[in-house]
Amino acid sequence: MTLRIIATGGTFDKHYNELHGTLGFAASHLPAAIARARITTPVELEVLPLLDSLDMGDPDRQRVLASCQAAPEAAIVIVHGTDTMQDTAAVLGPAVQGKTIVFTGAMIPYAIDNSDAFFNLGFACGVAQVLPHGVYVAMNGRIFAWDNVQKNRAAGVFQPM
Repeated sequence: MTLRIIATGGTFDKHYNELHGTLGFAASHLPAAIARARITTPVELEVLPLLDSLDMGDPDRQRVLASCQAAPEAAIVIVHGTDTMQDTAAVLGPAVQGKTIVFTGAMIPYAIDNSDAFFNLGFACGVAQVLPHGVYVAMNGRIFAWDNVQKNRAAGVFQPM
């Protein structure tokens, strides 16, 4: 089994700009994270334009859907921004059949100490290989169906609706 990982951006892939004191995008952290994780399952990495999920629109969600539909792999992990992860999952949920798609992301960028990114990536890669076909969100050790998840911004966690 080969696992496809699709990078769309989000906090996971943000870089800190020391000169400006801002977070933004450069190259994806996923090649380094995949190597560091020592995943023994073959992985195909697809990097889409990296966006903050608040900047994602319908065309961006359609691009994610098209990537999933075109992928030969049955297990797919999508690294996505947490603010609108459930919106993109809602586009894929009713449209994709015969695949297991797991969304994940991070509350703290991969490159910053104490980030949840590395754990969430590993967790999502593991569950994508064993869950039944469908679309899920996997964050901080919990799995949610695409149509029963919301981000609790006050607590900084995902929870059922």
